[in-house]
Amino acid sequence: MKVAVVGAGLVGATAAYALTLRGSCSDLVLVDRDEARAQAEAQDIAHAAPVSHGTRVSSGGYAALADARVVVVAAGANQQPGESRLDLLDKNAAIFRAVIPQIAHHAPQAVLLIATNPVDLLTDLAGRLAPGQSVLGSGTVLDSARFRHMIAQRANVDPRHVHGYVLGEHGDSEVLAWSTAAVAGLPVADFMAARGLEWTPELRGEIDTGTRDAAATIIQGKRATYYGIGAALARIAEAVLGDRRSVLTVSAPTPEYGVSLSLPRIVGAGGVEGTLLPTLTPQEAAALQESADVLQKRGERLKA
Repeated sequence: MKVAVVGAGLVGATAAYALTLRGSCSDLVLVDRDEARAQAEAQDIAHAAPVSHGTRVSSGGYAALADARVVVVAAGANQQPGESRLDLLDKNAAIFRAVIPQIAHHAPQAVLLIATNPVDLLTDLAGRLAPGQSVLGSGTVLDSARFRHMIAQRANVDPRHVHGYVLGEHGDSEVLAWSTAAVAGLPVADFMAARGLEWTPELRGEIDTGTRDAAATIIQGKRATYYGIGAALARIAEAVLGDRRSVLTVSAPTPEYGVSLSLPRIVGAGGVEGTLLPTLTPQEAAALQESADVLQKRGERLKA
């Protein structure tokens, strides 16, 4: 099965590398307006294929997108220190208006997986630019992974046995749904008590802050985030390619909130095949509505 990555910068190239190391697809093509960059990244990643899963890696123009089952869209400007994801909206919307119609023309059957920020608003825009095509965004899959990681650190367990969702915007208004958080099937507080581990409102606050501020902290230290999101994109692509019906907090149009945002979604061959709304506390439900309001307000300029 073939996957294409449009945008061979740090996020796109790292996603391609993750797809290769995980053996997610048989063929992988990188496309970028900087053809030399795409060619060099493809060549470098191809050299990992003989010692991983043998993926055939190449580069090309938009015509090379033909027959791709998934197209990861990572084209756009990166978030800079002190800049929010929403600050990127105007410049990346202009890039999408040039790129998405080309992708839709050459890969009309592909599921478009949007990685570029602000991912929720650009998922909405991509859907309007490629009507009838399946479009989803990486949403809060990475945020949810950060949430689980930080809980696992405190619980001293394998993070794969921690569950919990971050909902709403992939950004400052995101909602850490503590009511969904569990370790080995137990609410976090119950697990901590059973193991004799400390659990206080202060520790919960540290996890909340650490999850929200993770990107800003990483960007401050190394100017970009790409490993976590690269792995998350590979995981989402695998759900589509393998029709896995995975439950992932991807971003997709959500009529009841009037904008694309992240909720637990069933992801399979057709992209988003179902949406689940967890039972939230009144405070979490209100925060999710506020997050949607933030996105709606900023997204109005894209409809003009």
